[in-house]
Amino acid sequence: ARAAGGRGPKRLLMQSRSCSSEAKSCPRVSPFAFVAKNAVLVADVEVGEGSSIWYNCVVRGDVASIKIGKRTNIQDGTVIHVARAKDGKEKIDTIIGDGVTVGHMALLHACTIESHAFVGMKACVMDGAVIKTNGMLAAGALLTPGKVVGSGELWAGSPAKLKRMLTPKEIEGIRTSAADYESLAASYRSGSIRGSL
Repeated sequence: ARAAGGRGPKRLLMQSRSCSSEAKSCPRVSPFAFVAKNAVLVADVEVGEGSSIWYNCVVRGDVASIKIGKRTNIQDGTVIHVARAKDGKEKIDTIIGDGVTVGHMALLHACTIESHAFVGMKACVMDGAVIKTNGMLAAGALLTPGKVVGSGELWAGSPAKLKRMLTPKEIEGIRTSAADYESLAASYRSGSIRGSL
């Protein structure tokens, strides 16, 4: 909501959702999602119901598309982008499923994060890499191009490698994290928690 008598917050919100003449598309955000006022969404971006894009995020679908499913949280400072193949013709999308947690200041580039996966803070997922359902990439890890984190696996390090299998409690924690952020986002969306912008 815009502060009474001021144009700043409204102007910032409008700037945060930009269309691209090249992509011929504008961001499509569920009315039941939360997007922080200073998050930037560009061109072919879709955000599903119950999802949240937090402060200082950049989600740029200018040369390919970005799809973010339902009940997924993209935490503060995260950058999400896409790519083109070397021939300049094939588009490489970024696909993020339902119930995913992406930690603060992560970088996702032309990759796939399946439903109920977890990306730790400051982790980097590069072109063509995949994190399968119930997979986890540890904080600060670098998942190099084309690598696949299997279901129930924990990968860590730079470059990231398989460390061990997740416990049932850790897998349940992925769902708890997504549910907690869905609830928190609803509080922001309703205005019961207000940012300073």
